[in-house]
Amino acid sequence: MQKAAIEKNNEAIAAQLAPVGRETVQDRVYSELRRALIGGLFEPSQVLTIRGLADALVTSTMPVREALGRLITEKALEALPNRSVRVPPITLERIDDLLRARILIEGEAIALAAARMGPRQIAAIETILAEWDEMRALKHKKDVDREVTLNQSFHFEIYRCCGSAVLIPMIESLWLQSGPCIRVAIYAFSEAGEVDTAQYHRRIVTALATQDAQAARESLVADISRPFTFLRSKLQTAGKDQT
Repeated sequence: MQKAAIEKNNEAIAAQLAPVGRETVQDRVYSELRRALIGGLFEPSQVLTIRGLADALVTSTMPVREALGRLITEKALEALPNRSVRVPPITLERIDDLLRARILIEGEAIALAAARMGPRQIAAIETILAEWDEMRALKHKKDVDREVTLNQSFHFEIYRCCGSAVLIPMIESLWLQSGPCIRVAIYAFSEAGEVDTAQYHRRIVTALATQDAQAARESLVADISRPFTFLRSKLQTAGKDQT
């Protein structure tokens, strides 16, 4: 009787749920646009059209429209009156808000990870740093795409050790919103002739290797604050020049 009741209940639930199939076109479009935003492939204030994105992604407009709706909900994009969207512009308020949130959320994640990371996890982030050093040793033009990818890999290798299923999606959302700003900062650092940006990551590794949660948090704050502080200074200087 109990088995029959369970099967009947399962049938009732199944009747209300849509079958889960393969990844949809909308999911793939969303994933690609999300990757592009986190990687800073779109510039702050850049206007994007549904048709233009559909052509670039070789798909119809419907999955693009739906994917953009999701990204607008996540505050990664802004809706414009003419059915286009734009990447949020860089403002002092946005920079301060994003940095404050990232310090709170990512600072807690790395402090939690410090007590949970063993030799295998430390070796993994050291491998990423080694790849970074190899990239920097090349005499070719600065590979910003590779640098962005390695930076993301380094941080999320750590955050995945924090043991919190709640913090990770929050961090991903913050990176989604921060991507265009960080890309601008990387180019600005290059123009200013800054070198050895990986030194901040090395400090993080040292703190994690000794399970020093406070030092890990402080090193992370120094690392993620740098591009935002740089952008803030540029905005303030530009504002003074216009007055």
